Amino acid sequence: MPPAAAEPDEPTAPAESPVARPADTREIAATMNLALRIGELLLSSGAGAGDVSAAMRNVAWACGLRGYTADVMFTELTMSYQSSPEDPALIQIRQVRYREVDYGDLTEVDHLIRALVDGSIGRAEATNRLNRIISTGHARPRWSVTAALGVMGGGVGMVLGGDWLVVAVAAAAAMLVDLMQRQMSRRRLPAFYQQVAGGLLATLIAVAVTATPAEVSPSLVISTSIIMLLAGVNFLGAIQDALTGFPVTAGARILEAFVATSGVVAGVSGGLQLSTVLGVDLGRLNPGAYSLAQTPVMVIGGAIAAAAYSFSAYAPPRALAPIAAVAAVAIWVYATVYQQGFGIAWSSALAALLLGLASYPVATRTRIPALVVVAAGITPFLPGLSIFRGLTLLGTDASAALLAMVTAAAIAIALSSGAILGEYLAQPIRRETRRLESKLAGPRLVGPHTVRRLRRRRARRATSDPT
Repeated sequence: MPPAAAEPDEPTAPAESPVARPADTREIAATMNLALRIGELLLSSGAGAGDVSAAMRNVAWACGLRGYTADVMFTELTMSYQSSPEDPALIQIRQVRYREVDYGDLTEVDHLIRALVDGSIGRAEATNRLNRIISTGHARPRWSVTAALGVMGGGVGMVLGGDWLVVAVAAAAAMLVDLMQRQMSRRRLPAFYQQVAGGLLATLIAVAVTATPAEVSPSLVISTSIIMLLAGVNFLGAIQDALTGFPVTAGARILEAFVATSGVVAGVSGGLQLSTVLGVDLGRLNPGAYSLAQTPVMVIGGAIAAAAYSFSAYAPPRALAPIAAVAAVAIWVYATVYQQGFGIAWSSALAALLLGLASYPVATRTRIPALVVVAAGITPFLPGLSIFRGLTLLGTDASAALLAMVTAAAIAIALSSGAILGEYLAQPIRRETRRLESKLAGPRLVGPHTVRRLRRRRARRATSDPT
């Protein structure tokens, strides 16, 4: 029997394309690109991963995008959008490789986000303003930044109890190290080698001062000479990410901080070995040792150091005096509580709590992000000096090294958690905004709370002022 003939296939209707229209795709891509570029600038300026994620989501929401996701890693930002389960997802990824703190740009972007989410500007105008911010460059000449770092080094030398010679050495070392690191950065040498060279140069300066007839403590001179190298290590962002649910980014930032501090240790060790070869007797060194000055001197030194650091990070001039005042009060609280018998960790936590509480109203009045006030105000507390001490003692005294590392961790956690708790207590979160805010992130150190809140506020102002 011949085989039965196969039945012809039934005609099928052409499948509908699940891809969105090109015009819609372009609009979505433009919104995602704007959010990613804003997130890149915030992350490179030291903002926490929670703040960056919330800012990206606020930008997307304000531009009319729904159903998106935003993910923040230490070196990568990702944003995706899928209109329905049947449609393919649109994904954009942006690498964050270049990091340079510029609080002037951070402030301008903060204003941009607020204007976008309250409806004052649209996406096209926001993109144009962002292009101008990125392409304009720094707001002040580079030599002024070097001078400000020298002033910061001198201010911290005052906090650590140094006399006029130690303060002068700290200021000179900070400026020389900055000039050298700038030349190395132009040749694109990794940051670790810049830290090594900076530690070596700072130690050689201290060795030269110790070789003179002047009666100074070599340990104190070395500690104050490396202040500028340790001040830039970002512990606040690392602890903030750990507390707000971004452990991977927190781990990466902590590792970066330890590698940078290890570079300083290597440079200082090389400088000490070179001093032995040159026949300079430094006596018994106590690396990372310091003694706190009298409270009035500490307050003045802390205010100078905080204001100078914010100036070196291109903060707006209007913010310098308020930052100095807030830092002075925080240092006074720290010194007062420490003299009452509290440990260094609790003293740091209470001072940082006050700093966080004060940063929100100060930032509102001066029209800057609260991150600028907190980051500059924490500078005089120097948790990096304890980490430097712990890493230096690893090869000679394991128990002292462990104690120093535990102390460093306690100081870093106390400062960061205290400042963030202050932000939680300071920011007025209403019941109807908490629900949306909980989906975005924790306390806002950069950017507005929510899109809906600012638009409601704008609507109320328009209703109360019909003219």
